[in-house]
Amino acid sequence: MSDATSASSGAKCLSAGTYVGYGVGDLAVNLFFQSAILYLLIFYTDIVGISPAVAASIFLVARVVDAVTDPLMGVIADKTRTRWGKFRPYLIYGSVPLSLMAIATFSAPFSDDSSKILFAYATYIIFGIAYTVVSIPYSGLTAVITDDAQERTMLSAYRMAFALGGGLIVGVGTLPLVEAFGGGAQGYQLTLSLYGVLAILLLLVTFISTRERVGATAPQTPRLVDCFSVLAHNPPLWLITTAFFMGMLAFIIRSTAIIYYFQYNLGQKELFPVFMLSILLGQLAGIVATPTVAKKLGKKNTYIWGALGGMVTGVVLFMTPYDAITAIFVVSIFGSFFFAFPTVMGWSMLPDTIEYAEWKKGIRADGAIYAVSSFFQKMAMAVGGALAAMILSVTGYVANQAQNAEALHGILLMISLVPVGIMVIGIIAIWFYQLDDDTHATIRGELDERRTSAL
Repeated sequence: MSDATSASSGAKCLSAGTYVGYGVGDLAVNLFFQSAILYLLIFYTDIVGISPAVAASIFLVARVVDAVTDPLMGVIADKTRTRWGKFRPYLIYGSVPLSLMAIATFSAPFSDDSSKILFAYATYIIFGIAYTVVSIPYSGLTAVITDDAQERTMLSAYRMAFALGGGLIVGVGTLPLVEAFGGGAQGYQLTLSLYGVLAILLLLVTFISTRERVGATAPQTPRLVDCFSVLAHNPPLWLITTAFFMGMLAFIIRSTAIIYYFQYNLGQKELFPVFMLSILLGQLAGIVATPTVAKKLGKKNTYIWGALGGMVTGVVLFMTPYDAITAIFVVSIFGSFFFAFPTVMGWSMLPDTIEYAEWKKGIRADGAIYAVSSFFQKMAMAVGGALAAMILSVTGYVANQAQNAEALHGILLMISLVPVGIMVIGIIAIWFYQLDDDTHATIRGELDERRTSAL
């Protein structure tokens, strides 16, 4: 019998092993995701010797490729039929190529400018494709492990908690590991090799410990046109995706700039690992609190109030002087705590749009919907990284030199007011989101009736 049981709707309570097993998959993915966010731009500019403007173009071109590969991967996943389900096999078969491409992306085998740039383009684009093959099926598992709203919130909370584990390893451990492995390009390459081995093992754990329990109301092999129809007639999906994009864009810009902030604005790069540890602990506290808050306020209100709290800390950080290191840490910890709420809620709300589409159109297209989310997530990575690189270029940033006042001000804006302004748009999108918990429960009930009648 297949691991994907179409008749079941996940009524049996999920075990702790399922929650943990699913969560460690995001730790694996975040070893690469966080490495790219935190270190790839500075690796390109300060290690490889690529200009910020060229780095910006690399990020953007890679996302043009994703505009094709992400939707295609979603459709492929929805059409996949194996005894392990439609999503889980990709965790096994995709983990090794993803790890190898992450290592290649953080390598610098060439010394002449043309070869360096071409190699960076090729490796980052292929890395993005390999990331797609794993991340879309992994994200799609939330919708097929259970259809219960609270269990999905718990899955998302576990996922985010383990994602923080990945962020903790990368944020705190990368620079010391790079130095321990010889520094420079070699240090980054060997560090990513270590992360790659760990990621392969963790994705194997996710494969073993999860099952695909939720199926369609009727056996389906959706056509490409059906998938596009599901996407086009799904307003909740586009609202949550807009909020996702804005939240991720704000996060990417801030995360990309923060190492520059410590190195050039504060002149205390050695504090960066400690800072990353502190904000990740703040975010972990927010993740732990989110399910309880969501039960009382609902998903939508939890998202909005968390985002507003985080935005206030961004304004305060902008006004905090560089020599007030303790205040910078405290404000940033509170910011990471509040921003954890919309992060968890976004991943919890997204699978609800799958049932909405199935209820509305009679077609369950988990992969296609998660492909849309993945594409906009990676678009945020590209746009955020490109904007950060462009701001550095426009303000006169020069690698490994004391920066002028304009460059320092640009870096400060990227970690404070720029993310705040972007989050305003995300809150507006969520304000119009109408798929609340009661509506989703009604939809689930009707879908369960359809599944029962189809047996």
